[in-house]
Amino acid sequence: MPTTHTTCPYCGVGCGIIAQTEEDKITITGDKTHPANFGRLCSKGISLANTLSLDDRLLYPEINGQQSTWESALDKVASEFQRIIAQHGPKAIAFYVSGQLLTEGYYVANKLMKGFIGSANIDTNSRLCMSSSLTGYKRAFGSDTVPGNYEDLEQAELIVLTGSNLAWCHPILFQRISAAKEKRPDLKIVAIDPRYTPTCEIADTHLSIKPGSDGYLFNGLLDFLRRHDHLDYEFLEETQGFGSALEAARETCGSITSVAQHCGLEEEQILNLFNLFAATDKVVTLYSQGINQSTSGTDKVNSIINCHLATGRIGKPGMGPFSVTGQPNAMGGREVGALANQLAAHMDFEPEHRALVQEFWQSPYIPTEPGLKAIDLFAAAAKGEIKAIWIMATNPVVSLPNADSIKQALAQCELVVVSDVVRQTDTTAYAHVLLPALAWGEKEGTVTNSERRISRQRAFLYAPGEAKPDWWILSRVAQRLGYKKEFPYKSAIDVFREHAALSGYKNNGSRDFDISGLLPLTDEEYQTLTPIQWPICQTKQQTTHCGGLRGTARMFADKHFYTRSGKAQFVSIIPRTPAHLPDVKYPLILNTGRIRDQWHTMTRTGKSARLLRHINEPFAEIHPDDAEALNIKDNSLVQITSRLGKWLGRAKFTETQQIGSLFVPMHWNAQNSSCARIAALVMPTTDPLSGQPEFKHTPVRISPYRPAWQGFILSKQPLPLPTEQLDYWVKIRSENNIWRYELAGETKPDNWAEWINKQFGAELDWLEYQDRATGRYRCANIVEERLNICIFIGTDEQLPSRNGLITLFTREKLTPIERLSLLTGQAGTSDQDNIICACYNIGDEAVKKAIQEKGLKTTAQIGEALQAGTNCGSCIPELKSLLGSRK
Repeated sequence: MPTTHTTCPYCGVGCGIIAQTEEDKITITGDKTHPANFGRLCSKGISLANTLSLDDRLLYPEINGQQSTWESALDKVASEFQRIIAQHGPKAIAFYVSGQLLTEGYYVANKLMKGFIGSANIDTNSRLCMSSSLTGYKRAFGSDTVPGNYEDLEQAELIVLTGSNLAWCHPILFQRISAAKEKRPDLKIVAIDPRYTPTCEIADTHLSIKPGSDGYLFNGLLDFLRRHDHLDYEFLEETQGFGSALEAARETCGSITSVAQHCGLEEEQILNLFNLFAATDKVVTLYSQGINQSTSGTDKVNSIINCHLATGRIGKPGMGPFSVTGQPNAMGGREVGALANQLAAHMDFEPEHRALVQEFWQSPYIPTEPGLKAIDLFAAAAKGEIKAIWIMATNPVVSLPNADSIKQALAQCELVVVSDVVRQTDTTAYAHVLLPALAWGEKEGTVTNSERRISRQRAFLYAPGEAKPDWWILSRVAQRLGYKKEFPYKSAIDVFREHAALSGYKNNGSRDFDISGLLPLTDEEYQTLTPIQWPICQTKQQTTHCGGLRGTARMFADKHFYTRSGKAQFVSIIPRTPAHLPDVKYPLILNTGRIRDQWHTMTRTGKSARLLRHINEPFAEIHPDDAEALNIKDNSLVQITSRLGKWLGRAKFTETQQIGSLFVPMHWNAQNSSCARIAALVMPTTDPLSGQPEFKHTPVRISPYRPAWQGFILSKQPLPLPTEQLDYWVKIRSENNIWRYELAGETKPDNWAEWINKQFGAELDWLEYQDRATGRYRCANIVEERLNICIFIGTDEQLPSRNGLITLFTREKLTPIERLSLLTGQAGTSDQDNIICACYNIGDEAVKKAIQEKGLKTTAQIGEALQAGTNCGSCIPELKSLLGSRK
């Protein structure tokens, strides 16, 4: 059985994967030799084989919706670029790229735009998740350098988790921390988050902080450390700016009372955290989007870094500020300069760097200033300033804030080019030219994870249709623009070698990013490259703490930084409240983010029925007290409204949600739901330094949504929904190849039977039941004794079990009782489990039964009995809840 070692295409943990192929069967397992995961995979990773079908793939180039040849499509893109540049200049062209690209594709995109088109208008969707961290690192260290690695999480004595639901967003790191705590119970974990998330289950302390107030907390910590003399004076000699940073902290957070008031916490909670941080040598502060996605995200990052610099807790095992990135290759994008305010190889727009990059590329142009960041880039398109945009491997009509404005921006453009693997997305609907790219499992290249570790993604599938690598597509456009000599690449390794060469070009230890030690790789060595952390220098540089050809586990152990002075820089922080605060009209705070089993806009994970068993409809988490005050019922339909738009989904009661706040996942799109693109509600307000949007703090209101009718359809095949007649609908891929549609409408047909026949065909034979008095309607289409379609309509959400009905589709022949039950509404009352463990497809009823019959008392015992919780572990908090052991 052929075996391929590759890397997961989801989050920035960068897990190693082994893909085994035998005829049409693909088996995915974790790579026990990979230092990021040591064989563990999360539910998404373990389900990758279920997402590889070609049923929705973009397989051929298209121009204006018609299949084309590559020659015609590439000619079209190049000629239109040339025309627009001639008429409007290079700044009228823009690229919007993605952390889903491999480093090689990323590199060519940045080189083409900044070196040969001559504009810096290339930005990446990583702007949405990690640009505040990048900016904070550069202010403090003079470089975009992650100091530590994953081993520090296992060696720490205290881990402060702030703004990160690690259990669901980075499950493998969560498991590494969980395992470390099990081995060393004295490891202390503090979770700082407005929500009580599954991550808080492993925490000794949860601080339910006021949304957006993190800067006050860490400023207060810095002042506390100074007042109580918990500073590393020797290390402070290698820093600058401490005095002014301390003064700012004193002025804004000079007392525990002040910090507690700003953060909405008890003074005792603040003191306990501060004393614990002060008394513990090995401290890692691990943070993610709760810190970054803010109009003051960069300042929050630096407020964290300030505390580590003040105590010298950086560059040594078990300590340091640690940002975990959201995408598989967000770090690779930072390396190649795919953000609008960077040049390649971690260089900037200062004259020395510009000259160096231009000399290396032998390019006719290098922009003199940064380009437009993501939000400004699309705003410029809406104004008609950007005439052509090339979007690669991302779906901005779903993911960007004020998402409806992105539709308007794309509609304004003279040319929209989209390179993607999916034929139909919210964004491809606006494309003039569609270019089919290779997907995960088909393409070759490298990615870099959150700990600076470069790993290979390797192909184990044949390229379908006429799909091509991203670097190939970009190179062929560049050649048509007249740059054949400068873009001669024939394989991914050609691009990688050039990327490595640029990183070491005239470096001599002056820049942090250096992988020139990989430059001599042969083709075979590139194919067999094992995971390695940069910098990887040709010779070990003492001044850069580069570990030479073996890579570098940690940075800054030598107290050398990349600022002009060589010293770390404290940053004076004046904390700010979020840009938009609740008011009488919009009294609640909307927080958006990820859920456990889905990824970004669901174009990949939405193909796996298993991953949709845990959560399959868009929902809003709300505290029961807020719901009671607004007359909202659990699991009922609700409408959320902001100044920009509305959203429809289910209310989900949870006492772990902070009163006054809502949480809504980011994943649903117009391909699988009617009105659930939550980013359409988010204000496009950004951090003035990083350009990262404030996804965590949008003022909204929520109200019951009471349609005239609700219902659902189950079908053996996808159905053409009359979406214009449905106010609420969600399309769900269920197990056993059954399609499920949840529906609701504000207008009720006079005759359901006529409506059904009109929508789905009068030639179908239906068993029907209708009760006009109660508004109930049920029908079923049975073909050759087997259930083909069933439809249930009512006046509220009280409808039969969907999962139970799905089991009827597996029957070879329906019994008379089962036929009758479809009409009486009794079908499916013995429900299947609601899936708890997506890795092993284990539901809550199975767990409850095992607990009762076997007397199980711990999650470990559940794991031994059922396997639940033994893989990625992100279901462990729910298993604890079933055991009745929630803290």
